[in-house]
Amino acid sequence: RGSDLDTVRFARRVGAWREQARPVAIVIGGPDGIDAALGREADETLRLSSLTLPHAMVRVLLAEQLFRAWSILAGHPYHRA
Repeated sequence: RGSDLDTVRFARRVGAWREQARPVAIVIGGPDGIDAALGREADETLRLSSLTLPHAMVRVLLAEQLFRAWSILAGHPYHRA
C-alpha cells in the first residue's frame, strides 16, 4: 500500500517537503497497515518495501533512507547511483 518510490524519487520528495517547509509526520504501520481513518487523513502514503518487516528493522531502514536522501540532496558521495 502506498506509493512505491526508489531512493532518488524519495530524495526528491524529501526535498520538496523541505522546500515547502511542510510539517511531516511519518507513521510506520503495523502488520495490517495503518487504520483506515488515519489513512484517509494522510496527504500521501509511501511504501518502503513490499516485504513484511519487523518494526525495529523498518525504523533503521527509514533512518538510512532519510540519511541517503539528505546525502543526495546535499551532493554528498554517500549515495553512488
